[in-house]
Amino acid sequence: MKKTIFFIVCTLMLAQNNQAQQASLTSKKGSISINENHPKSLKVSRILEELTQNGCPGASIAILDNNGWWLHSEGLASLEKNEPMTNDHLHYLQSVAKTYMAVAVLKLYETGKLQLDNPITQYLDPRISQIIQRADEITVRMLLNHTSGIPEYNFNPNYTATLLQHPETVFKGEDYINYIKRKPLDFEPGSRYSYRNSNYVLLSLIVDKVTGDHGDFIREQIFEPLNLKKTYYQISPRKLKNEKLPNSYWDRYSNGILEDVSFVQQQNVAYMVGDDGIVTTTQEAILFLKGLLEGKLLQEATLKEMMTWVTRDGKPVYGLGLGSNEIAGQRFYGHTGGGLGAGCELRYFPEKNLYMFIAINIGTVTDSPLHAKLVEVRERLYQTLLE
Repeated sequence: MKKTIFFIVCTLMLAQNNQAQQASLTSKKGSISINENHPKSLKVSRILEELTQNGCPGASIAILDNNGWWLHSEGLASLEKNEPMTNDHLHYLQSVAKTYMAVAVLKLYETGKLQLDNPITQYLDPRISQIIQRADEITVRMLLNHTSGIPEYNFNPNYTATLLQHPETVFKGEDYINYIKRKPLDFEPGSRYSYRNSNYVLLSLIVDKVTGDHGDFIREQIFEPLNLKKTYYQISPRKLKNEKLPNSYWDRYSNGILEDVSFVQQQNVAYMVGDDGIVTTTQEAILFLKGLLEGKLLQEATLKEMMTWVTRDGKPVYGLGLGSNEIAGQRFYGHTGGGLGAGCELRYFPEKNLYMFIAINIGTVTDSPLHAKLVEVRERLYQTLLE
């Protein structure tokens, strides 16, 4: 009952604040009006500048709240060419793509083409089902909320070696799942939460089986209805011909020295399915989350289902492809993403009616002494946004 009341309150807040978000506008960016005098602009721009002065090559942020839209970028998209990061650059969503994948699955649920509590063996090709131990005990819901117990494919050193030593390798969905072939489950299905990319690769294969092509289905059911013209999945040089994508950097030896890892990063993302694979602008990342939470993609009952949280220590952590937690005492919904040469955070804070998306072009999945200062600056960013 409490979850139902909370969901209704959030829905009403979204509807009531929709008009307020169009106020205080002074310039145009495409079809989006930008408030160049946003009250957070000075402080936030200084914080982004501090990020780039402490090891992060470049950073971009988009904010949408009761004062309207505000976009800003600092630092460099390319250290080698001294190319500035701009608001027009695309950014790697990394694991934020899981929310898009979840929406695609839930669209099939709405039309009765799959049931969340049916075993995945009903929807997967039998060849794939045979790779997964005890697949008949695992449901679609368990994949969505990371309670399946299925092992993590990128924990297999053979996958990591192939990716880093042969980045030109073309991976398909089944290839990722083969890295966990015959591996026992990490825990009893449905017994607890443990985040695993493998779950979302399997979801992409389910949607492939039901629709013919999960990538086309995502574009038809999400990108087109929300008019996301600068959002791309299963990227290629042809698709990105007229777009700007920042270079990607990582601290290979954890010694504070950055290397350009752009080729590996782009190749990696190009072939990831379900758990990753989307690039977009800071604006369109927010437009996706806003459209989702305002009911433009899913029916109210389905969105409520998506926001049924798995808990940890009694606190909500993850729904069906959507995260929930608190920062500075403020509840948020959204997702984060990290990769070899990029990182991002997409969040909505309902009590502040604040959407925000920040992207950086430094890797977040390998250790680096640079991260300590960046984490400190990040904390001040959220304090500023939420004060």
